[in-house]
Amino acid sequence: MGLIIGIGILIVIVLYVIAVRNSFVVLSVNIDEGFASIDNQLKRRYDLIPNLVETVKGYAKHEKELFEGISKARAGLVSNSVGEKVEAANQTSQLMGRLFAVAEAYPELKANTGFEKLQVELVGTEDKIAYARQYYNGAVGKYNKKILVFPSSIIAGMFNFTKKDFFEVAPVERENVKVSF
Repeated sequence: MGLIIGIGILIVIVLYVIAVRNSFVVLSVNIDEGFASIDNQLKRRYDLIPNLVETVKGYAKHEKELFEGISKARAGLVSNSVGEKVEAANQTSQLMGRLFAVAEAYPELKANTGFEKLQVELVGTEDKIAYARQYYNGAVGKYNKKILVFPSSIIAGMFNFTKKDFFEVAPVERENVKVSF
């Protein structure tokens, strides 16, 4: 009788370990899905930027440094490293804010329907990036909490599940854009 109880307890423990490990796998896949969503929207932003920059270039030829900065930040959006993509996304957001501020100084540019359409598309893309970041960070939060909570923390250690980084906005991006002419 004691042997049957012991086997029953062992089966329950094994099933619990399997269930918790599977929940870590599901949470990890959610994180990957969230980052793929961000990556998809960053690619959309990447594709919109050259058209927008070319439109503004026609009106603001003297903003060469800004255009070069945007081009450099844009190139970082296709990097392989998550950290590099986060940094490039933050840089691109900051520079695009400056680009729109520059565009404000040119009434004929603001009246250009092509520019207006590109601006609307980019704003929509930025909203989608923000939503994707929110989803990703929510998935990372759930995953990281599960790693820290006992007894799932023991199982996380057994199967080498480690904390993930949030997709954080750079402190510079939290400030208002400063433009001087």
